[in-house]
Amino acid sequence: MSISDGMAALNLEMPDRVPRTEYSAEFHWDLVNKVLGTNVTEKSGEEEKKTASRNFMKAWNYDLKWSTLVGSGFLTGLKTNMGHAAYRDEGADFIDNRACPFHEPEDVLNFDPLNEYGEISISEMTKQFEEHYQNNVNDYPDGVHMTGIYITCISGLIEMFGWEMLLYAAGTDPKAFGELTNRYTDWIGQHFLALANSNVPVVMIHDDIVWTEGPFLHPDWYRKYVFPNYKKMFAPLIESGKKILFTSDGTYTEFIDDIAGCGIHGFVMEPTTDMRYIAEKYGKTHAFVGNADTRILLGGTKEDIYNEVKRCMDIGKNCPGFFMAVGNHIPPNTPVENALYYNEVYEELSKR
Repeated sequence: MSISDGMAALNLEMPDRVPRTEYSAEFHWDLVNKVLGTNVTEKSGEEEKKTASRNFMKAWNYDLKWSTLVGSGFLTGLKTNMGHAAYRDEGADFIDNRACPFHEPEDVLNFDPLNEYGEISISEMTKQFEEHYQNNVNDYPDGVHMTGIYITCISGLIEMFGWEMLLYAAGTDPKAFGELTNRYTDWIGQHFLALANSNVPVVMIHDDIVWTEGPFLHPDWYRKYVFPNYKKMFAPLIESGKKILFTSDGTYTEFIDDIAGCGIHGFVMEPTTDMRYIAEKYGKTHAFVGNADTRILLGGTKEDIYNEVKRCMDIGKNCPGFFMAVGNHIPPNTPVENALYYNEVYEELSKR
């Protein structure tokens, strides 16, 4: 059973098979249709698409479903619209209307998120987290679910200011930018209190703290302004007994120990973060999810795909909390035959 295997892994109880999750494969309609024998497209009705996605996740046995609630839509005031590249089938998620209300570094450095976005009702936010979690359970009852926060710290700054103004302001005055970061976490910290109060067992904390090349600010800056705020915000979650999973895109190998020190229970990563390091140092104490390279599914041979799944299994299979996944997604341009072969190899190698 997916729920039992997923929770066993999160509780470091070594299920008989390596559990798995995937990202976006359930919206790869050509793949979904091949697996299910359906004929769903991006233009199909929402209920038809939801049913197909649910049935696909069951067929591929998702043991865990990644999800957060608090994202850019909660920034109900000044913020940058960075647009969105075409990713979903038929470019359904493409957004071209980009705009930034911040024009000078001082506009960023003097910004007060709490004043702009206001105080929240902790009790009302707690209800929203619980409803979001329950809706996820109802949509796909066969896996472990969660709710959580997407704009934890750096991701919130990105959403507010966009990359250009963020880097401009941080480079102009790193100390003032750090103080702004503190002010932002004062605002988003309200949501962490609400999340801690919620009756939800597993939470996802997302923060894109790095690029593929690694940190985009000096590591000392993160250790002064990011991780201390993590510890402060995560403390109520830890006290409430929740399982905390942490996700960042990019290469956060340099910060694995810092993140572990903030009290999280599991790591989610892309292929460029060193999963072997996590397995060797934290594989008996933490769950971790990853990290097959999606580029190999996009253009590799069957041998390449087999070797990539085996690489992940060789790293994680002896760790009780390991989940297999393609990092970061299986996008709709992935050849169907490659995705099917990946799943075949996963099923073969997942047995302990």
